[in-house]
Amino acid sequence: MSTYANLPAPSPEQGLNRYLQEIRKFPLLEPEEEYMLAKRWVDHQDAEAAHRMVTSHLRLAAKIAMGYRGYGLPQAEVISEANVGLMQAVKRFDPEKGFRLATYAMWWIRAAIQEYILRSWSLVKLGTTSAQKKLFFNLRKAKARIGALEEGDLRPENVARIAHDLNVTEEEVIAMNRRLSGGDASLNAMVGSDGDTSTEWQDWLEDEDADQAQAYAERDELESRRALLVQAMDVLNEREKDILLQRRLQDQPVTLEDLSAVYDVSRERIRQIEVRAFEKLQKRMTDLAREKGMLTPV
Repeated sequence: MSTYANLPAPSPEQGLNRYLQEIRKFPLLEPEEEYMLAKRWVDHQDAEAAHRMVTSHLRLAAKIAMGYRGYGLPQAEVISEANVGLMQAVKRFDPEKGFRLATYAMWWIRAAIQEYILRSWSLVKLGTTSAQKKLFFNLRKAKARIGALEEGDLRPENVARIAHDLNVTEEEVIAMNRRLSGGDASLNAMVGSDGDTSTEWQDWLEDEDADQAQAYAERDELESRRALLVQAMDVLNEREKDILLQRRLQDQPVTLEDLSAVYDVSRERIRQIEVRAFEKLQKRMTDLAREKGMLTPV
């Protein structure tokens, strides 16, 4: 979407406060105005209409991005990724579904941020369990619920409770907490301009409450990605497909030793096949996503 080049962009040189002040200048849209702009985009690919929808929701993207401060990544880059997710939402938004763009865009923004974090950290890859991904993105909230947000190394009782709540092992909680600790900013730190003490970090945190429209958007995207994965698997031969499924797409991966016995080759050969198959699948999924318009160039 060509509107990206015309958006204000957060940067370390510019400063976050100045960026937040700039995006507040864009007016919010009334429901009927938003509907008409969305129709202009859907029916006529009106770039100006899309630009107005994007700029009117930059505050929402920044607000959601502020909820992902604890990963040690530049906040300007997190916000930029949130804006990319916002543009993807505008591109796909259907005003006839009956809900507002903000509701639909929330999922796309979060998905873009989370994919960026995962790429940057290289902690949670395709082969890890869904429970570990849940831990990665929910540890801070779990600590806050039990009043342990300011703890460095968690006390044993808090480790046990978080492990139970998130369905992971205590060792995983300890390891993840040590990786993520040290990057959290105070929720009461001010983000206003000089002399402005009216806005705190916590005022920008996103509302995690889900609703039916958001659930619809999430299900729709999940189904799209599953279909993409199934289609992309065709690039693999039967052995590559089986090894990748056994090693990367199960919550409890089969060991290299077990697979080496099945295929009568060395464990190192199984590992090589797995890595090569994953690279082929990743490239094919990226190509398919680009063909289907699921990737938005920055």
